[in-house]
Amino acid sequence: MAVLVALGAFLMTLAGGWTAHRVTDRRHLVLGLAGGLMLGVVGLELLPEALEAAGTEVYGVPAGLLLFVGGFLLAHLVERLLAHRQAAHGAEEHNGRAPQVGLTAAAAMVGHSAMDGVAIGAAFQVGGGMGAAVAVAVIAHDFADGFNTYTLTRVYGNARRRALGMLLADAVAPVAGAASTMLFSLPEPVLGGYLGLFAGALLYLAAAEILPEAHHEHPARSTLLCTVAGVLFIWLVVGTAH
Repeated sequence: MAVLVALGAFLMTLAGGWTAHRVTDRRHLVLGLAGGLMLGVVGLELLPEALEAAGTEVYGVPAGLLLFVGGFLLAHLVERLLAHRQAAHGAEEHNGRAPQVGLTAAAAMVGHSAMDGVAIGAAFQVGGGMGAAVAVAVIAHDFADGFNTYTLTRVYGNARRRALGMLLADAVAPVAGAASTMLFSLPEPVLGGYLGLFAGALLYLAAAEILPEAHHEHPARSTLLCTVAGVLFIWLVVGTAH
């Protein structure tokens, strides 16, 4: 049952990527919407879930929050190292950005989507009602995942072929994750820690890269409205699922 439900996430991920692929003449709007979706996913879904699932505190601070900060710093470190390596080798740059950063970010999205599938499978192990609720949330926000995976890959100068390849991997990931729960179960604290780490990395990419790029050449109110719309959409999804 969980694998069949995860096929819905597969289709929604492809739909999100296809939307990002088609809207090429309004790149600033696409980036503004992507930034809003990423901020919404981090603040309204990933971080609250990480704080609840990770549970324990480390020296007075929730483990999920520590990993959130760690994920932010890790993303910053990876970007700086890749940019330095690219400059040292004289590689061709795209707007001063290393294509490897986009691939790394997209790979993180694929890992997150796989964990979405694991969440669906684990929820169905608890009960049908729980599984259905989790599935609604995952399938709804996988549109944003597909949108962001394609956008993150392309914004760093990667070829369209690579972006489509990462999109396909992101679409398949939740199905594979759901199928894996037939073999093992993931401890809740580990899942919470992963969500916190991923949320920090995603926030860095949204705040330090995607949104500044969206407003660099087109500081229009329409771009800002797209960002707000992205956050509101995730809020609607989270509220509906609960």
